[in-house]
Amino acid sequence: MIHKKYQFTKKALLFLFLILQPVMLFAQAKLPENMFMRKMPNGLDVLVIEDNSVPLATIMITCKNGAYTETPRFNGLSHLYEHMFFKANRDYNSQEEFMTRVSELGIKFNGETSFENVNYYFTLPNYNLEEGLKFMNSAIRFPKFDRREMMRENVVVDDEFQRLESNPFHALNDAMEHHLWGNLYSRKNPIGNHQVIRSATPDLMDSIKNKYYFPNNCLLTVAGSVSHEDVFSQVDKIYGSWQSSGFDPFQKWPVPEFKPLQKTDYFIVESPLSNVPVIDLEWHGPDMRTDVPATYAADVFSYIINQNSSKLHKALVQSGLALQVDIGYLTLSHVGPISLHVVPNPSKIRECMAELKKQIEMMDNDDYVTDEQIETAKEKLEIIKIREEEVTSDFTQVLAFWWSAASMDYFSGYNANLQKMTRADLQSYVRKYIKGHPYCAGLLLSPELKQQVQPEKFFAANN
Repeated sequence: MIHKKYQFTKKALLFLFLILQPVMLFAQAKLPENMFMRKMPNGLDVLVIEDNSVPLATIMITCKNGAYTETPRFNGLSHLYEHMFFKANRDYNSQEEFMTRVSELGIKFNGETSFENVNYYFTLPNYNLEEGLKFMNSAIRFPKFDRREMMRENVVVDDEFQRLESNPFHALNDAMEHHLWGNLYSRKNPIGNHQVIRSATPDLMDSIKNKYYFPNNCLLTVAGSVSHEDVFSQVDKIYGSWQSSGFDPFQKWPVPEFKPLQKTDYFIVESPLSNVPVIDLEWHGPDMRTDVPATYAADVFSYIINQNSSKLHKALVQSGLALQVDIGYLTLSHVGPISLHVVPNPSKIRECMAELKKQIEMMDNDDYVTDEQIETAKEKLEIIKIREEEVTSDFTQVLAFWWSAASMDYFSGYNANLQKMTRADLQSYVRKYIKGHPYCAGLLLSPELKQQVQPEKFFAANN
């Protein structure tokens, strides 16, 4: 399953100590009392979350893999690998045997591929925890990549891609990623390339495994009605023989740096699937390796702007120029995008675009957000974070993403650091990443509407 763009919760990544000096100004809080984390001698991070509310356990493996590790030759293969995980392995000779064991253990399973991680998870009755840990161990360490199973899965994964393409917004999103990331497009495109997916062979799966699927690049999370000491003991017995790679894959195969945009870039996407026009503006946002404080400012600022009471909402939606507007920032280790989406009134696209540009120029004004809006945003974001913990089996996915794109310290200190944000921090964020900076702007509309409004006359950088 592909983790779709804009569905992410807030995450971040801390990598280089020297670059992260500003981070040290922020609190490093301890994990909550029901969470326990250890690193095994082989480098495997093990996180246990105790929640005895229901007699279930969730086991999740997260690997730092995904789109950011993919060259064009491998684009989409992290996702294909995710699918092959649930097939034959050394201990289960076929998918049929695998599925029989799933049924025997009462497992509900799935996987997810995103920009900077791939995860796999089982939820099962807690009395089957040990067998579930063994089952996960077989799948993560000893996949067979059976050629016949893979030929079938090549089609399944490509079909998933085609379903995504049937979404009218896909054409705009895909064009935006080409414009925003240039020749590193594959590093931001988890769904991949049709030809690469259709022609992938087991040796390419082995190549991915031999680069990234080692304990020192993975997190094992066990959550639910479990005892942390019991879990650590079982994990030590089952996963202790999993050998470290002995290398850091991101030092051996570094992710190329995304070059800053050199100029503002406008484009128009015509699609018969589009019943309503959509405007999408995107900037290169903060990079967690260099500017962690800006990620907190981005969250507070985005929350305020997305409310009905914001100046942007009033200027576009309440005025009748647009049907919808929202802004967001996706925190990633390697340049998260800032995205501003607008559904303009089809009869007022030109006027809407002009007002949008005017609003961007005012976003750092002293009166663009109020003190009350800032404090409310902090409170609401804290509540959202708490709500993420409500369902433990879902919370494992949130934590896995924090681990891969950020750190557990970022997670545990998030609320405290959020409270430190001031108006000056929000203004600094806008001035550093949005106002006056190059961006990409895309307009999606149907052929009929395009002929009617002739956007090429006004949807351009110099207008």
